[in-house]
Amino acid sequence: MRLRPRQKTFVERSVAALASRGNTLGVAPTGAGKTIMLSAVTGEMIGDGAKACVLAHRDELTAQNRAKFQRVVPGVATSVIDATEKSWGGQVAFAMVPTLARASNLADMPRLDLLVVDEAHHAVADSYRRIIDRVREANPDARIFGVTA
Repeated sequence: MRLRPRQKTFVERSVAALASRGNTLGVAPTGAGKTIMLSAVTGEMIGDGAKACVLAHRDELTAQNRAKFQRVVPGVATSVIDATEKSWGGQVAFAMVPTLARASNLADMPRLDLLVVDEAHHAVADSYRRIIDRVREANPDARIFGVTA
C-alpha cells in the first residue's frame, strides 16, 4: 500500500521521535488515515525478533487495525487477544484493552518492544495504566506510541 505524502511525513517523524526520544504521541485529524500510519510506524519499528502490541478499546477497531496492518505490512505474522482468542503467536498482536487488562492475561503477555495505543486519549484509564505498567516492568526500554485525533 502506498502512503500519501502527508502520511509518509507522519510516519518518518514518528519513527524518528520513537528512536531518539522514546515514547511518542502522534496526532492527526479524523480521516487522515491514522490506522494506515500507525501500521506503517509499527512495521518500521519492529525488527527481527521484536514484538509489538497494538491496543484498541473496541472490537471493531482491533479488527480494523489488524486488517489494515496486514495490507500495509504484508508478511508479518499477526495474532489477536480478545474475548474469543488469546494468542501472542504473531510478531504483532492486536489486543482489546478490557481483555488484556485482566490480571491473568497480563501475566501471559510476553516482553514487548513496542506498544501502540490507538485512540490514546483513553490511555489515562486504569485498564491502560495496568497494561503500560506491565510492559514497562517486562522491558524498561520498550517504546510506547500513542495515536489520537
